[in-house]
Amino acid sequence: MVTLPLFDPVSSFDRAGLAARLASLARQNIFIGTSSWKYEGWLGQIYTEDRYETRRKFSRKRFEAECLAEYAETFPVVCGDFSFYQFPSPEYWSKLFASAPPQLKFALKVPEQVTAEVFPHHPRYGSRAGTENETYLDADALRALFLEPLQPYRARLAPLIFEFGARSASSREFVEHLEPFLASLPKEFQYGVEVRNRAYLGAPYFQCLREHGVAHVYNAWTRMPTLGEQLAMPGSLTAPFTVVRALLRQGRPYEQAVEKFSPYREASDPNEEGREALRALMRRMKEERRMAFVFVNNRFEGNAPTTIQTITENPEDTVTAADIREPLPE
Repeated sequence: MVTLPLFDPVSSFDRAGLAARLASLARQNIFIGTSSWKYEGWLGQIYTEDRYETRRKFSRKRFEAECLAEYAETFPVVCGDFSFYQFPSPEYWSKLFASAPPQLKFALKVPEQVTAEVFPHHPRYGSRAGTENETYLDADALRALFLEPLQPYRARLAPLIFEFGARSASSREFVEHLEPFLASLPKEFQYGVEVRNRAYLGAPYFQCLREHGVAHVYNAWTRMPTLGEQLAMPGSLTAPFTVVRALLRQGRPYEQAVEKFSPYREASDPNEEGREALRALMRRMKEERRMAFVFVNNRFEGNAPTTIQTITENPEDTVTAADIREPLPE
């Protein structure tokens, strides 16, 4: 005899309720979405399986090509991690933005050809692995290959995110290279900087970002301070808007999270500290009428839609933000 589970986290998912709450928050300039979107584990939650059938069978190809439109029925914003690995062509951008309704906003990771000082030792880099990157912090390359092709879609863009992986440079050296790069960027875009070195999180780094109106991206990641700890750091709110990426539980490597959570059907490892930090941030941004972009990754708890559903269910019952208060820049 087969025993059925008493609770099915997929079938009980309240997509309509979540969509309504996220729409309400978006009207208050609190935009919440996920990191990427092509996850079959979300079928029955965010996605309707028969919508992607071909000849009465689920088509992965059709799903990946068309699911962004259904994603936008629930979420107001999405973070595109894909752009970290290449400079997408103008044709790609045209197809991507045409695949979703105009109200969906896109945060995009800037290609690592701009943020990697040295290409990592990884098979995907081929002969470039371990070599110095000639276009590191090259503002001209960024403008020509990334920003100019995105100009037609500027109204649909959330912040563009510069992700800097863990590196050996000191905080002083990093800021010395970062400052002139940020100073040369076109002002019509919003930018955020995400670092993976906890030692960088100090006054010189935060001051550099503040001077150029660039947000520090609060990121929950393996070797970074928790979201709550980062939010409590003096000077860490560096722009009139903020960006948060809930990526990994502190201490858990990426590969371990992939193995533990795939195919991302349920939030099997709740991160209460992370949830409370996200609630505190949202409440503070609402109180101060500040814009926020919050992105949750499947590898944070196992299923990003469930995490987002949980942190938005009772927004007025959130923890107080008193412990992370400091004046925001005007």
